[in-house]
Amino acid sequence: QVQFVESGGGLVRPGGSLKLSCETSGFSFKGYAMNWYRQVPGKEREIVATITSTEHSTKYVDSVKGRFTISRDNAKNTVYLQMNTLNSEDTAVYYCNAGVPHPDVEYPLTAFPSWGRGAQVTVSS
Repeated sequence: QVQFVESGGGLVRPGGSLKLSCETSGFSFKGYAMNWYRQVPGKEREIVATITSTEHSTKYVDSVKGRFTISRDNAKNTVYLQMNTLNSEDTAVYYCNAGVPHPDVEYPLTAFPSWGRGAQVTVSS
């Protein structure tokens, strides 16, 4: 059974930092790209960052580029998201999932239909 367990969220002031973790199980972690997503109420879930399976190449959406860093530990089946210089627009629930590259799209497609509970990140003064 594929599982994702996100942690590390919380309340932070603008300009602050948080590091999210996502522990995974039930699939061959090192064989997949990994994606971080976020969702705010009333909007669709959007991808924010991705990391490839072996080369650990990364890509970010423009709104987080230069502030967020995705990383992974294949030995621990865990992916991370270091978030710096947070602002109110980063407030969201953050999720991870595995990704499958597709030649017609910029970011890997979501690999599994199951999702974790997410990590709530609230940026507020």
